[in-house]
Amino acid sequence: MIYQITAIFILIAFYTFYFAKIIIQKRKSIKTNQMGIGNKPKKVLLIERIMSVATVMTCVVGVLSIFLVKKYPLVELRMIGILVGVMAVVFFALATLTMKANWRVGIPEEKTSLVTEGIYKWSRNPAFVGFDLLYVSMCLMFFNIPLLLVSIWAAVMLHLQILQEEVHMQNMFGEEYKQYKQQTFRYFGKR
Repeated sequence: MIYQITAIFILIAFYTFYFAKIIIQKRKSIKTNQMGIGNKPKKVLLIERIMSVATVMTCVVGVLSIFLVKKYPLVELRMIGILVGVMAVVFFALATLTMKANWRVGIPEEKTSLVTEGIYKWSRNPAFVGFDLLYVSMCLMFFNIPLLLVSIWAAVMLHLQILQEEVHMQNMFGEEYKQYKQQTFRYFGKR
């Protein structure tokens, strides 16, 4: 039961940062959620919409797994899953806090600032790393094939979204973004 409670706490903490950031920015008249909407190329809109479905499905299957999985992985794997889940929350929280008013869900139509400080010194996509770590965490704690499959699907869609955002960022920030890419890895690390 302790693993179920811990997993629920991790999910609540993670998504509290997600929704709180959206609400806070909405109060400042910032349109944060731009996923799958707006005047974007059809390919961009399609990937954003599929990614939205994949991430929601992963959350749903993850929650169901917490309550329905009866055959648990090794205790050591579950403990690693908890640590990875805490890392997911930390990555995501630092990403949203560091981005301040620049954080968007989806490719923004308006110009924002390029953020390269804080956790963005170490990862160009820490919010996405947070999502990926969350998926790994749930799989380690409550492994089952449907959860693994939707987690892989969501991770692939997040990667495709990152590739689209990189094109957008290059177009938006030019040489400044090119230099940032040369210094900071897509997922984690510095050159």
